[in-house]
Amino acid sequence: MLTVHHLNNSRSQRILWLLEELEVPYEIKKYYRLPSMRAPPELLAVNPMGKSPVITDGEINIAESGAIIEYIIRKYGQGKLATLAEDSQGVDDLYFLHYAEGSLMPILVQKLIFGLIPARSPWLIRWFFNFIFNELARQIVEPELKKSVDMVESHLAKKDWLAGGSGPTAADFSMSMCLEILEQEKIAHPATVAYVKRLQARPAYRRALLKGGEYSYGPKL
Repeated sequence: MLTVHHLNNSRSQRILWLLEELEVPYEIKKYYRLPSMRAPPELLAVNPMGKSPVITDGEINIAESGAIIEYIIRKYGQGKLATLAEDSQGVDDLYFLHYAEGSLMPILVQKLIFGLIPARSPWLIRWFFNFIFNELARQIVEPELKKSVDMVESHLAKKDWLAGGSGPTAADFSMSMCLEILEQEKIAHPATVAYVKRLQARPAYRRALLKGGEYSYGPKL
């Protein structure tokens, strides 16, 4: 049986949502972040990168969210959640599937790190690191983040789902956590906020949330 190696407050939550949408039987093996917020060393026994999400399916071991999403939809989707690669929906699906981890999430991680470094620095020099990293964020992170926020908002102002169909596809699972972070941080604009509320209201999403446990970016059930 397919097993999701699930880390609390992580990208693996979207894999649970995908599996619930497809109603695929699966098991969850849970791992918990260390006080440092890093993944525990036990994950290294599952995959050499020691990160989550990771799935095992018989002899198959896959990390990376986009690869996992594609694998599950191809093997277990039976035509569900798929788009035709050659039409506009397929192009949007492919683009946002990879844009999430290739462009948007790196900016969000950089924003997080620029906030963590001053907070974890010795208090005598914290003011200095606050000044330096706030300025770096203003010059480097915020302009790139604004471009992404505006682009996604423009796209979602015309479509209920990222690929433009009547329900989620691979792109939506890949993008979900990024956009939940934007919504929680009050950076997202109205169409993006409405999109986040729409995906969080889906029964499959809520089942995944109950099964996955702690997830700071979702609604309280």
